[in-house]
Amino acid sequence: MIKVGITGGIGSGKSTFCREWESLGATVIYADDLAKQLMIEDQELVNSIKSVFGDQSYHKDGTLNREFLAQEAFAKGRVEELNELVHPVLWERVAEIEAEERAKGTTIFAKEAAILLNNGRPTDLDYVILIIADEQTRIQRVLQRDHTDSAKVKERIKKQSDFMELSRLCDYIITNNGTQDELKLKAKELFHQLLEL
Repeated sequence: MIKVGITGGIGSGKSTFCREWESLGATVIYADDLAKQLMIEDQELVNSIKSVFGDQSYHKDGTLNREFLAQEAFAKGRVEELNELVHPVLWERVAEIEAEERAKGTTIFAKEAAILLNNGRPTDLDYVILIIADEQTRIQRVLQRDHTDSAKVKERIKKQSDFMELSRLCDYIITNNGTQDELKLKAKELFHQLLEL
């Protein structure tokens, strides 16, 4: 099984790239989505978050109080605290899924995460792919997708890693300033290239 990490900033096109890979037979784990799911479903993690950030972290119906948690984590500089609770649970679950996929005979297993390279290059990956796009293109994409304002998008971009600085840790860099179809074609070509290696 080939293990691949896929990373890039907000609006770079990671999701489009990954969905194309899924259509070709890869298993893709979206770290952000899985983390959000675990923050609701994993009772131990729920208890940890409540004990560190308070019961307000969750609504009465058990759903995550995203606004409150975002305010606590980002506005008050407590992102690391939250990550220290969530990441061990997240990566443990990813390892379980990976073992299941290996047993099933999956050929390509990919992890999609903007934070993939935050602590250096993960040693368990065979390849790391970075998807980049110029800032203006990324801002436009996020504006269309999230119906937000450009100041908020710029703020989110600023909080993310400097991916050009991290490019030295990557095996493949995909530039995505064009159309979705162009990106899908690049995804398809790289998928087959990795299978042939």
